[in-house]
Amino acid sequence: MFGPAELISQLLVGISRSMILFIVCAGLSFVLGVLRVPNIAHGSLYMIGAFTTFSITKMFAGSAGFWIALIVAPLLVAVVSLVAERALFCHLYEREHLMLLLFTFAISLILGDLVKIVWGAEYKSVSAPALLKGSISLFGASFPRYNLFLILVGPLVAIAIWLFTNKTKIGKISRAAAVDREMVGVLGINVSWVFAIAFVIGCYLAGVGGALVAPTVSITLGMDHTLIIEAFLIVIIGGLGNMWGALVGSLIFGITHSFGVLFWPQFAIVFPYIAVVIVLLLRPKGLLKSVW
Repeated sequence: MFGPAELISQLLVGISRSMILFIVCAGLSFVLGVLRVPNIAHGSLYMIGAFTTFSITKMFAGSAGFWIALIVAPLLVAVVSLVAERALFCHLYEREHLMLLLFTFAISLILGDLVKIVWGAEYKSVSAPALLKGSISLFGASFPRYNLFLILVGPLVAIAIWLFTNKTKIGKISRAAAVDREMVGVLGINVSWVFAIAFVIGCYLAGVGGALVAPTVSITLGMDHTLIIEAFLIVIIGGLGNMWGALVGSLIFGITHSFGVLFWPQFAIVFPYIAVVIVLLLRPKGLLKSVW
């Protein structure tokens, strides 16, 4: 029998994992909402963010390496995504979704091989900065400081995305392009570059997720595969292209997995998928309104 302290601790662990999922899924949902591109390579960019974080932390001694990596790694991912968008993706937006799906799958395989060439196949690890090491006591439960940091970062990212999409000119144009891209073009706006900016922002968030997850897991080839499956499921149950739906879906996924580990660890991975099935049976179009 588990006491309140264990339950609270497990709930907080689930929420902290949900925040990483949300940041990655928010980027995927943004790209889906504006560009209508089911980007399977999103997971590979998340993986590149994690590996880049490892390299940067090795370049700088002490805790400064992680904070520098948290800034630089997502920016490098954004640069990679901009090159890919201008060279490849911008020519394919009018193609069928199946072709886009196959294309982005091919890109993910190429990026996976490039990661293997650059970083090798060995497991990598990143230590949390000194400020976030150790645990604190919350409601009688011991809770890692880094996980608390993740819980605080998630809402800040959500607010930043909301402010960008609702309060900035480029954000409003992106929302308009998601609804009627032809009309946006008629108004004299370069829709191609609007799409490029939207794609880069979405991929930047994948890099942020990769940088944040680095101290919590082993950084290895293939870490993108599980993530992208979970991300698409979360985006689907939340509502395609709906950022707040991505947040709710991430919380469902993270918390059910966390409690699954506590109550039935052998089958913990099954619990989030059961939750997904239940949601889709009750709400086939997702929990919140889809932009598609």
